[in-house]
Amino acid sequence: MPHEPLTQAEVLLEGFLALETPEGFRAELIEGEIVVTPPPDGDHEDYINLVAKQVTRRSRTDMDFSGNKGLKLRSGGGCPKNHAIPDGTFAPTDQRLFRGAEPWMPCDGVALVVEVTSSKPQADREAKYRCYARGTIPLYLLVDREESSVTLFSDPEGADYRQRCTIPFGKPLALPDPFAFELETADFV
Repeated sequence: MPHEPLTQAEVLLEGFLALETPEGFRAELIEGEIVVTPPPDGDHEDYINLVAKQVTRRSRTDMDFSGNKGLKLRSGGGCPKNHAIPDGTFAPTDQRLFRGAEPWMPCDGVALVVEVTSSKPQADREAKYRCYARGTIPLYLLVDREESSVTLFSDPEGADYRQRCTIPFGKPLALPDPFAFELETADFV
């Protein structure tokens, strides 16, 4: 029986899912582009650790954390479904969202994603920003090492977040419910 020819987006998605990256590297499919990144440096991991410790210790709602969890997100235009790997993903513990999840899981139930800029900061500032908004992830926290700032994006609509709050390293940043605490960034300096 003849098969329908695959679309370019389907071919790209199949190629991406079959990709084998070198140990320590990670591959993402963001807005129709396969992005492969090398292992992060120690400072990058330190920022993630600083955020993760505060969220797990101070959040009003108990949160589970996953570093490098693959998320399937809606795409824009003719691109295949985006496959992003945030530096950090938080979900309420009572949902047990990560339990039994496939390597690439839907983003439903995710409360917050965290990205720390590295060698390709524009991907975190623009492409991933749009992907997380399209996925209706309520909160996106961007730790921008080049700008020495932290930005919290909230209230997603379409490919945009309608609210943003940027503070310089060293100042506290209020995280709304379900977190409901001030993220201290003094140690980011």
